[in-house]
Amino acid sequence: MTGPDGNLVSAYVNDAERDAEASVRPKRLEEFIAQHRVREQLDLLLRSAMRRGSPPDHILLSGPPGLGKTTLANIVAAELGSGIRVTSGPAIERSGDLAAILTSLTEGDVLFIDEIHRIAKPAEELLYSAMEDFRVDVIVGKGPGATAIPLDVEPFTLVGATTRSGLLTGPMRDRFGFVAHLDFYSPADLEVLLRRSARILGVPITDDGAAEIAGRSRGTPRIANRLLRRVRDFAEVRADGTVTVETARAALTVYDVDALGLDRLDRAVVTALVDSFRGGPVGLSTLAVAVGEQPDTVEEVCEPFLVRAGLLARTPRGRVATEAAWRHLGRTPPNGTFGAGAPPAPDLFSAAPDEP
Repeated sequence: MTGPDGNLVSAYVNDAERDAEASVRPKRLEEFIAQHRVREQLDLLLRSAMRRGSPPDHILLSGPPGLGKTTLANIVAAELGSGIRVTSGPAIERSGDLAAILTSLTEGDVLFIDEIHRIAKPAEELLYSAMEDFRVDVIVGKGPGATAIPLDVEPFTLVGATTRSGLLTGPMRDRFGFVAHLDFYSPADLEVLLRRSARILGVPITDDGAAEIAGRSRGTPRIANRLLRRVRDFAEVRADGTVTVETARAALTVYDVDALGLDRLDRAVVTALVDSFRGGPVGLSTLAVAVGEQPDTVEEVCEPFLVRAGLLARTPRGRVATEAAWRHLGRTPPNGTFGAGAPPAPDLFSAAPDEP
């Protein structure tokens, strides 16, 4: 499969599909679909900076994976006509690593740091002076003989991306002049995105075929594009090559993606809660053993979507299946089921809470 956790509807990307993803990424701000408020704010920021002839303020993009943070970083560089250097927080282990990157930048360059909340503390402290004063102090030697050598850095724009904005330190967050949170996409926006991707990939697709894939994509463009490529494979091998609603349904059945976008592991978690534990509550470790997965996988991969979809609830006593979970499995919820009689859940993709 494609995600690091091995499931088709993971919002994370792996090395094998980076090239495929890059081919359908928008290159300019006007091509970027949805995120209308963020697009407008970024457009104002970039136009103003270009009129002044100076780099724009540093930019922080937050939100769940797969929504376009890396794409927006590349668009920022393209709109400014600048070069871009790309790295990630975990890759910067020492302050010297960051100093080497910063001193190699030319004026107006964009430095993109993905998962910036995972940057090492010494490197983070070095980044403070670079962001504010465009200067870094490199320590040479050890002990009493150590000296600090100040090095000037060309004016640049830092674009940081994070899926866990709550893990950013206050001093780091305060140094960004523009902070944007990316929301999940609506099904209508995903349909537009899928039709654009299909044109680029040369895949014939009908409107109802795009709607079917969009409805199973968890509000995430990366998942939508991934499902499109898998449906394309099915259509080429077992149909006439056109992605229709019937072809999409048949293909996604083969790939174990149901009408809500749940995959095999998601359904295993919900089924275990309902059938093995009568709806819960049940502890995370016990639930993980029941589905044969690690607790971290269940908590970080499955639960965020199941909670947003209104199928699972976290309580002080453990995980609980909601009435919607019982009905999704075709079961009749017992009296007293969590969520029974509650008003309908809000639109799944109308808000974008941080992943727990």
